[in-house]
Amino acid sequence: MSTTAPGTPTPVSDYPPHTSGSKAAPECHVITHVHWDREWYRPFEAFRARLVELAERICGELDDGRMTSFHLDGQTIVLADVEALRPDLADRLRGHATTGQLTLGPWHVLADNQLVSGENLVRNLLTARRWAPGGTLAGVGYSPDAFGHPADLPRLLRGFGMDTALVWRGAPDGVARFRWRSPDGSEVFAVNQGYHGAEVLWSDGPTHPTAANRLRDFLEKEHARLPEGPWLLMNGGDHLAPSTPGARIREASDGTDTTGADLTESTLEEFFAAARQAADTRAAHGDTLPLVQGELRHPAGYLTFILPGTLSARTYLKQANSRAQNLLERWAEPALALHAPNDPTLRADLDHAWELLLRNAPHDSLCGCSVDEVHRENAVRYERVHQLGEHIVSRALLKSGLDVRAYGDPAHDHTDIAVLNPHPDDSGGPVQVELLTSPGRHPVAITAQDGTPVPFEAETLGAETSFEADLDLLPDSRPALRHRLYLHVPAIPGLGRAVLRVHLGDAPGEDTVARTDGQARTMPAPGGGLLTAADDASLTLTRADGSELAGLGLLTDGGDSGDTYNYDPPLRDTVITPQLVASRTRTSAVRTVLELDAVLTLPVALTPERESRSEQTTEVPVRIEVAHWAGDPLLRWHIALNNTALDHRMRFHAPTSRGTGTWTGDGQWSLIERPVGPDLGPLPTERGHEAVCGSAPVQSLGAVGRGADRTALFAPGLPEMRALAHTETASGADQEIVVTLLRSVGWLSRFDLRSRTTGAGPMLATPEAQCQGPQRFEVALALGNAIATDVSLARHAAAFRTPLRAWQLRPGTTTAQAVGTIRVEGALLSALKPAENGDGLILRLSNPTPEACEARVQVPSGTFLVPVRLDEEPTGQEPVRQSTSASTWPLAPYATLTLRTGG
Repeated sequence: MSTTAPGTPTPVSDYPPHTSGSKAAPECHVITHVHWDREWYRPFEAFRARLVELAERICGELDDGRMTSFHLDGQTIVLADVEALRPDLADRLRGHATTGQLTLGPWHVLADNQLVSGENLVRNLLTARRWAPGGTLAGVGYSPDAFGHPADLPRLLRGFGMDTALVWRGAPDGVARFRWRSPDGSEVFAVNQGYHGAEVLWSDGPTHPTAANRLRDFLEKEHARLPEGPWLLMNGGDHLAPSTPGARIREASDGTDTTGADLTESTLEEFFAAARQAADTRAAHGDTLPLVQGELRHPAGYLTFILPGTLSARTYLKQANSRAQNLLERWAEPALALHAPNDPTLRADLDHAWELLLRNAPHDSLCGCSVDEVHRENAVRYERVHQLGEHIVSRALLKSGLDVRAYGDPAHDHTDIAVLNPHPDDSGGPVQVELLTSPGRHPVAITAQDGTPVPFEAETLGAETSFEADLDLLPDSRPALRHRLYLHVPAIPGLGRAVLRVHLGDAPGEDTVARTDGQARTMPAPGGGLLTAADDASLTLTRADGSELAGLGLLTDGGDSGDTYNYDPPLRDTVITPQLVASRTRTSAVRTVLELDAVLTLPVALTPERESRSEQTTEVPVRIEVAHWAGDPLLRWHIALNNTALDHRMRFHAPTSRGTGTWTGDGQWSLIERPVGPDLGPLPTERGHEAVCGSAPVQSLGAVGRGADRTALFAPGLPEMRALAHTETASGADQEIVVTLLRSVGWLSRFDLRSRTTGAGPMLATPEAQCQGPQRFEVALALGNAIATDVSLARHAAAFRTPLRAWQLRPGTTTAQAVGTIRVEGALLSALKPAENGDGLILRLSNPTPEACEARVQVPSGTFLVPVRLDEEPTGQEPVRQSTSASTWPLAPYATLTLRTGG
């Protein structure tokens, strides 16, 4: 048994070897399948045309018996793709699924399950249930080609009634079967499929090694991994159409020493039943399966790469995905649930938005490792998700009495803004909002509904002609003046709103315009002390006791001779930091902003032999704004630059004065502790291997240090983080947490990397993966006592990821403040959405920390709270009827709790 902490990968040395069993003739289950990347080295339409051809071949062979069963890659999206061109063929696929000859799912798309949120994965599985014919979804947690697996995946699978998982990349090398446990204790029976066997039964002509030889080699390897079997041969591969598997098995087996194996066409369900039975039999004789806890990112074996460079390839895609997820999960779904749960049109809009977002979730899409045409389409899908999400929010708000359309004469004397709290408990904080006024009119004061003044900062953006039109509004254009307001709003009730009145005058109020100091290099630090800009555009914190912490927010830029899959340091690298050119501060009643103008003098590219950076340079201007809001413990960085260099990696550093042997990152529903390791382990010397990488995926945060020495970095949409030990830190600090902002590479895959000793895909140029042009990044830091506990760390991450939002109300309309009908204390909100079956709402809470807690839930009196699984099926626990006081729900360490409301 492993004794490692939940969420920490189990060392391979902890696994006991499998002993030879007594079975004389192991079974070898042959699963004929295809792995279908919807877009990769070809754009979507080129692959879909081939998918339709594949579907026709499969149906033909299932019809005439040449094939007894086929696994259609575990994703129902193929039905949608085929149906768009050949509805008749999609019906044939459904017919074969109904008879059990064709297996689909359990996913709608095979997502990169490390980069998307937990709720994204839940919607993925729920969407699959809407697409598959009734009761035909595969019951196996099929994840054959993800670039590693998150710690919370067993929890997700168990929440959908699955207790098995088929995995590959990131699983412990050489371990064929294991128990895989999430931090919350959820456990599945996992099978490591090993390197896929696409070529084993492939017919490729007389000049190539025969299938009999390949089958013999495959069986010998499986016998070495698990002598007693049963074994799994996945007969198929990427975009291949296997044919006549029965005949191929007989041909390959004829005269072959199959180590006594019994080869048979099978299904995944049949294989897992046999594998579990064999494991239970061995356990009865004392040979128990090893336990693996946490994420699967173990060192790779031969051709079993986890491709960590995909965490930072084309970071603009990751940023867009984070924004889109947050819009749907924390704004559109709650707005629909609270204000229009039974609106069929808005519900259809939401389903369509999720469909678009899910289509960007596969690893070849979100990971940024496809040809450029693919990622142009990804960017458009994200824009469409944004359009739909904002429409749902505005329509749901309209149904709640909040009209935010800019229609009619712009405000002259006053205008109202509504500030909404997306969190289930009382929350306040920084808010930005844009509003329109009549030409020549400016904000001079803001008051709450009780008349209390609200401090703010105003910025006039310029004159424009506003336009609005809607189904009930004739097109209308009016001259207007646009302003941006910055407010620090006091606490608003959970899921409620505050309404503020903005008073207007002929000139900006004297205390509403920020004061500028054109030479300043210092600003006050949260919690006391002083921050000073250094010559490299980083900040040095001087505390009240005189101690210093240098290097806050340092940018470093090094070369990258890799590809979209792997970072590869040049043999002779040059690491560059910015040079500060100018600095100034802007100070208002609500915040201080330190503005830094800096220049990165970067080599234009690698040298032709790709072993060093060129001597020719390009100057990259960098604008850095660091904001400290009154009463807010976070320092907020906005970084803007115009990337004109090629072949490089840029990172942001956050030091601590006292580190530990681990660092903390957030998974989908759990905080994960990871060891501090080098950027890259020893470079491989044998072909087909990959260096161990110290970076790891996060959802939004990374932290080093403990207690008063803790430093936390919040960076939603920038998932590649790692901790640097003292020997690697750029600032000389004891430890740093770093996040990759930008990785510029020009190849989908290359065969000459030092960090990976063969290709990971075709060697195709991807010039747009160099990420040229304007780049913008938003990150935040917190230090010391403000994030000393894991609870405070998680809460600040949630607040930064989903800040309060404000809207200007339509001229001539107003609304009252509102208290949310659902309130929660003691836990984080993961989801608030309409139930899939239309019966009530789904409320999901999480405790991502290693300490138990209690959630206090308040819903309207008389409402029943029914505990359900992630798939919204009842758990069997007794419902609780809400009284006038809050109900209390215990949450174990790392636990999630899902409740359905009912009358």
